[in-house]
Amino acid sequence: MKKQIIILFFLILALYLVSASFLNYHLMILFFIGIISSFIGTLAGGGGLITLPAMMLTGIPIQTSIATNKFSSGIAAFSSVFYLIQQKHLSIKTIIQNLFSAFLGGVGGALITTHLFEKTMNMIAFILLFFALIVTLKSKGWNETAQGAHYESTKKIWTHFVIFSIAVYDGGFGPGSSTFSILYYMKKEQTYLKAVQLTRVLIFGSCAGAFIIFYQTGFIQWSYALAMAIGSIIGSQLGILVLPKVSLKMAKLLLITIMFFLITQMTYKIL
Repeated sequence: MKKQIIILFFLILALYLVSASFLNYHLMILFFIGIISSFIGTLAGGGGLITLPAMMLTGIPIQTSIATNKFSSGIAAFSSVFYLIQQKHLSIKTIIQNLFSAFLGGVGGALITTHLFEKTMNMIAFILLFFALIVTLKSKGWNETAQGAHYESTKKIWTHFVIFSIAVYDGGFGPGSSTFSILYYMKKEQTYLKAVQLTRVLIFGSCAGAFIIFYQTGFIQWSYALAMAIGSIIGSQLGILVLPKVSLKMAKLLLITIMFFLITQMTYKIL
C-alpha cells in the first residue's frame, strides 16, 4: 500500500513538473527552492535564509514572499506532523499542548509585524541568534536519550510562554525560528531527534496562525504558494526520513553553521 502511494505521489509530481514548465519558469524555481529550504529547515532551521531572498530575486514582492512562505512552510510542517502521528513518534496530547500556544503566537506575530520596522526585527533576531550561538558553542555535550520526565513540565506557564514567543517571531518574521525551537527543546533535555519533531509541530501552529492574518491582506499568490508547498512537502519529508541518521556531532555542526549564516545575514541587513 505504501509503495502504491509513493508511486502515485511521484506520478502526480511528474505531471505537475511538466505542466509547470509550460506555464511559468517561476513555478519550477519555487518548487526547487521549497525542496532545498524545507530540507535544511527541518534539520537545523534557517530555511528562510534561502526562501525569502530567492523569491525576492525572482521579482516576487516581499509581502507576497512572506505570505507564500508561511503557507508552504505550514503545509510542509503539517505533512511532517501527520507522518509523526502515523508513526506514533508523538502523541496527540503532546501535539495539542504545543500547537495551541504556537497557533496563538503565529497570529500575534503576523499582527505585530505590520507595526514594526524590518530593521527592528533584524536587530532582535541578531541579539537572540548571537546569544544562542554562544550557548551552543559552550555546550559540552548533547543528550543521547530523552529525559521524558522533564517534558511533562510542558504544562508549566514558562514553557508555553517560550513556545508562544518563538511562534510570535516565526509568524511575524521567521529566519532562525526553527533553530531557536530546536535549541530550546534540547535545553529541556530532549534528544535532537525529538527536538526536531516537536519543532515541526510548533512551526505548523505558528504558520497556520500567521497565514490566516496574511490571507486577509490579499497578498497570497496561489500559483506561487502551491508550487512552493509541493516542494516544501518533499523537502520536509526527506528531512524527517534523514533525521534518525544524523549524528549529534553533525547536528551541532549544522546548527552552528546555520546560526553563523543567519547572524551574517542579520548583520548585513542592520548595517
